[in-house]
Amino acid sequence: MPHLTSTTASVSSTGVRTALGIPGYAHPLVAPAQWAELARPGTPLDWVVLDVAGGPGTRPDPYCLEAAGRLRDVGVRVLGRLDLTYGARAVGDLLCDAHRYLDWYRVDGFLLDRCPTGRSALPEVRRAITTLRGTGDGVHIVLGHGGHPHPGYAENADQLVTFSGPWSDYRWSQAAEWTADYPPDRFCHFVHGVPLGHLDEALRIARWQGAATIYFTDRTDGGGRADPWETMPGYWDEIVSRIGTGVSE
Repeated sequence: MPHLTSTTASVSSTGVRTALGIPGYAHPLVAPAQWAELARPGTPLDWVVLDVAGGPGTRPDPYCLEAAGRLRDVGVRVLGRLDLTYGARAVGDLLCDAHRYLDWYRVDGFLLDRCPTGRSALPEVRRAITTLRGTGDGVHIVLGHGGHPHPGYAENADQLVTFSGPWSDYRWSQAAEWTADYPPDRFCHFVHGVPLGHLDEALRIARWQGAATIYFTDRTDGGGRADPWETMPGYWDEIVSRIGTGVSE
């Protein structure tokens, strides 16, 4: 095996539904075809992140409003991106951005990106989550850690992003043992630089490690100079087909 697994490997044959979580494409004005593709009925999407301008922006954007509306019309959950800056962001600022997302784009929840992972930051993150949940009914909260955080975070959010990084790291990755205490739909993996020839392997790793929401792309970060998530992978049709039909065992 080219990678390590933990006790979560037992979920590989449980038949848990795998779906795509979209970290956030380029602005709909720049990438209209990609946003239109996301709204195609039957696409196996869990949610799509809307990042207008490093957050909700300073005024309503009609292109983003239209894109979000199309997704909602086909039953896709839309999340607004809120940057926690690893715990340095004030809750008041987060709440201001959250209300803009809700008022302007009617989002269904939030991705709290660059979320801290340590136990010491947990009370402040918990406070932010409690405040955000108070903005409406059924607010979906995803914590964008990018790695395995202290287990206490799992008690407060709907989902945690426990891996975000390159394929070269992912194929050797190992799930934290405590994740075995939770169902796969609590965890998300974002992996860039995945070659088409390794796509099935990447899907198997996600299942073995117990992550039901995934996003894999052949785009790379260019050594930290590019955003690998802003465009669709070159094998979009292939990954949609594999997930949509359950061909990943």
